[in-house]
Amino acid sequence: MKPIRWFMSYLKKYRWYMTGGLILVVITTAMSLINPHISGQIVDDVIQGGAFELLPRLIFILIAVTVLRSAFRFTFLMMFETSSQGVLYSLREAVFKKFMKEDFDFYNRNRTGDLMSRQTGDMDAVRHFVSHVIYFSFENVLTFLFALVMIFTVNVKLAVCMLVILPFTALLSFSQAKEIKPAFERIRRRYSSLNTFAQENISGNRVVKAFAKEDYETEKFNKENDAYRDAQIQSSNIWRRYIPIFEIFSNLLTVVLMLVGGYMVIRGEMTMGKFVTVNGYLWMLNSPLRQFGWIINDIQNFVASIEKIYATYQVEPDIKELPVPLKSERVSGTIKFENVFYYSYKDVILKDINFEVKPGQTVGIIGATGSGKSTLMNLLCRFYDVSDGRITIGRVNVKNFDLHSLRGSIGIAMQDVFLFSDTIEGNIAYGNPDCSFEEVEKAAKIANADGFIRQMPDGYDTIVGERGVGLSGGQRQRISLARALVKNPSILILDDTTSAIDMETESQIQSDLKTVGKDRTVFIIAHRISSIMDADQILVLSNGRIVERGNHESLLKQRGYYYTVFNHQYGEFDEFRAHRMEERRNQNGTK
Repeated sequence: MKPIRWFMSYLKKYRWYMTGGLILVVITTAMSLINPHISGQIVDDVIQGGAFELLPRLIFILIAVTVLRSAFRFTFLMMFETSSQGVLYSLREAVFKKFMKEDFDFYNRNRTGDLMSRQTGDMDAVRHFVSHVIYFSFENVLTFLFALVMIFTVNVKLAVCMLVILPFTALLSFSQAKEIKPAFERIRRRYSSLNTFAQENISGNRVVKAFAKEDYETEKFNKENDAYRDAQIQSSNIWRRYIPIFEIFSNLLTVVLMLVGGYMVIRGEMTMGKFVTVNGYLWMLNSPLRQFGWIINDIQNFVASIEKIYATYQVEPDIKELPVPLKSERVSGTIKFENVFYYSYKDVILKDINFEVKPGQTVGIIGATGSGKSTLMNLLCRFYDVSDGRITIGRVNVKNFDLHSLRGSIGIAMQDVFLFSDTIEGNIAYGNPDCSFEEVEKAAKIANADGFIRQMPDGYDTIVGERGVGLSGGQRQRISLARALVKNPSILILDDTTSAIDMETESQIQSDLKTVGKDRTVFIIAHRISSIMDADQILVLSNGRIVERGNHESLLKQRGYYYTVFNHQYGEFDEFRAHRMEERRNQNGTK
């Protein structure tokens, strides 16, 4: 069973702790056999035999054994708890690292709440198994076997009578294990679904409030909560059917002892001391029988959890590196897309893409929503791989580069701005944590963010809320741009980065970008003509194809899609041209 073997590879590191703990379990279980024997000896030799001089020594043995058992028990409990925390730490770290290596498709297919459940509820089931279930199961099995053997040494006939119950207990245990595993799998699915729903609603609380859907979402949550509760109740019903039967079987042992053992004492086949000794061992038979049902539940809960964790962990990313990838401090050079096709779930996203970008050039990309603009840049960053054709940088296929080298040379301000719950300085410096404050400030000034940052209560030390809550869309975009710039990348990608910024601020940002990084290649994805009109070349995408290309002036002459968008945004060409000339005169006058 692969999930169990995978789990054992992490448990292996703590095998000496576990082995030492199990040895102590054997010792403490063996020591538990002493007290019933001493109790029987007190009855036969002291109470009935009159050897009162033996009593102090026997009482001392009882006390010493109890103290030693408590000390050994505390020791092995700490050993198992230490092992469980170590396994949990290593396992959680390994799963999180694997999550970090997964590609975009993995996160497209898996819900955030499900992945969180793997790292929380399922991991806790693993910890409980290592810290408690392993030693507890072993202890109960040993206790039962040792007690049975000792009863055989006291009286074989009585032991055989008690042994009759065991086949029924084993059959019951097997039947319960068969039923309980699917029940725990249902619980895990419902827990993940509930977790996902809560996470989505907490993250999207502004949308919920904007549409006054609190009652609607509460009703949906109650359905998820009810489903989780029902799954728990279904598993509880299984326990309710089996646990009482285990209790009955354990109590039957007491009935057997009272009837058979009492009859044998009356007939003189067994002394009262031996009866007391067997009665002392009886709890060692009863307790495991009572616990078998709970142990099976815990084991099946662990199995269901580790299978869920492993199913997520074993998914391999589609984006793979060469055995010996090309590493470079700074990837740069001419960028070429050669006959690039990209398919996603049999849908053609990009078709026959061909273009070339020289170092230092600025490329504008425009097109209708869903035309493939962002996908084009995702392929360059290797967030996805081309289905056919190739992309090269400096005549080297991007697939040959080390992923860290490639992505470390690219600064990207994404369309969906994500800011961490950190200071503004921490968010800007995210891509280059070792940079100085002066570099952070410089990037913020280029992104036209320094002004509003300094107006905030704590300036650059202001903590922004999760996902940048508390900042406007334009402010988040400017911080995202500064975060991309502080890396000083050789390739800069601006994916609709200025859509929430007024045109005057956008013009200032465009002007400032030209003054730094003259060898930097810039890709600007935009819906506004003003964002890309000064680009060296502009690509117009439609249905995954490049349908127009050229600079601003040449595209206007083609009177195609670009010309139509331009007219919608600016009206008559002559009026726009006059406006641009006036704008340039003002800029020259300022200089």
